[in-house]
Amino acid sequence: MSEQRVGTDKLQELISRGPFNRWLNFTVLKSDADGIEVKATWREEWVVNPERRYTHGGILAAIVDTVADYAIAAQLGRPVPTIDVRVDFHKAAMPGDLVAKAHVVRMGSQYATAEAYVYDKDGALVASGRGTYFTAPPK
Repeated sequence: MSEQRVGTDKLQELISRGPFNRWLNFTVLKSDADGIEVKATWREEWVVNPERRYTHGGILAAIVDTVADYAIAAQLGRPVPTIDVRVDFHKAAMPGDLVAKAHVVRMGSQYATAEAYVYDKDGALVASGRGTYFTAPPK
């Protein structure tokens, strides 16, 4: 499979097309041969427990899935459907922007695997995961 790396501006355009991604307010910080780095700007709606104020795990899982997907999109020039994703939660994500880093583990003509890591405003790992994605060209 030929690699046609998408630059930061084009990746930002791709990731911003989806309404859910716009709601998560992703900003692409980096896209290079090592992978991508994306910031998710904090939203009060992410809070699951008003007393403790930590981020809902579904938000963290969505960030893992999306950023892993767009690590693949950076190589293919298009996002791809998720087949399977696994997320591990390492600590509570408290209010503040999150930074996610992702890279492709394996790129195939039918399937790809990518990993993503989500860090809080202090740089602590809050979640990580690995997904499998369907890379076959659309018909």
